[in-house]
Amino acid sequence: MTSVDLTPPEAARWAARAGLPLPDDRHAAVAATANHIHSVVAVLRELDFGDAPPAGAYRAGKEKHDAAV
Repeated sequence: MTSVDLTPPEAARWAARAGLPLPDDRHAAVAATANHIHSVVAVLRELDFGDAPPAGAYRAGKEKHDAAV
């Protein structure tokens, strides 16, 4: 899947649409942050979690504590 980076004007438009109007000096920072988050999520989507149990299968109290480093 290819994607095009979010531009500062688009970030301002989407924020306003969500009811979060941005000051003009924040448009570029929000666009850069959104682009970074998108790139991280894109990498996570490529991972194969086929053998990983769902989070509900994890029991926090049953792990073994080991002092070995």
